Amino acid sequence: MKHMIIKSVFLISCLLFIPVKLTWAHPHVFIAQNLKIVFDEKGMAGFNVYWKFDEMFSSMICDDHDLNRNGILEKTEVASIKGKAFSYIAEFNYFIYVKIDNTPFEVKYVTDFFARIDKGNLIYEFFIPCHISAAKNFKHISIASYDPNYYSAVYFTERHPFAIENNDRFEVKAQIKIDKSTLIYYDMVNPWALFLDFKLK
Repeated sequence: MKHMIIKSVFLISCLLFIPVKLTWAHPHVFIAQNLKIVFDEKGMAGFNVYWKFDEMFSSMICDDHDLNRNGILEKTEVASIKGKAFSYIAEFNYFIYVKIDNTPFEVKYVTDFFARIDKGNLIYEFFIPCHISAAKNFKHISIASYDPNYYSAVYFTERHPFAIENNDRFEVKAQIKIDKSTLIYYDMVNPWALFLDFKLK
């Protein structure tokens, strides 16, 4: 009994010295993601992003923006979501962090934004232009998705986490793995990323 009391006091003491910001550092929104890399005749043109939100966050957004409560997001409602619930993450690189041969690429804007409801889950789809011409040697690209404030957790779907389109003219290698070169969430976690290498055939 005495041993258990000492152990309990020790654990409580440890918890008291955990920085407050770490106790707050946990996600409230969960986003399942997959990517589609799109090639054109010159090389990589960019990539489509698909986000599926958890039911709680989906319900909150739909309550605010599905004004007629019909379970369908009309054009004006999609515009409202884009303006009030999506565009603000532009200051966080849209939660998309790209490196080209280890050089950061700033995501300044997205195109073709669309939102819809699918079986109670809010879906975002958008395109990120990122033009990279192919060469005889491999270009090395990494695409990591994360919220630097850790309010949202973005993770790749288990099934079909990525796809590649129009890559017939190129030799392409792709895999999802931990990005060991990046630390997030108070330097506690390495994000997962899509690593893509491509060159002319």
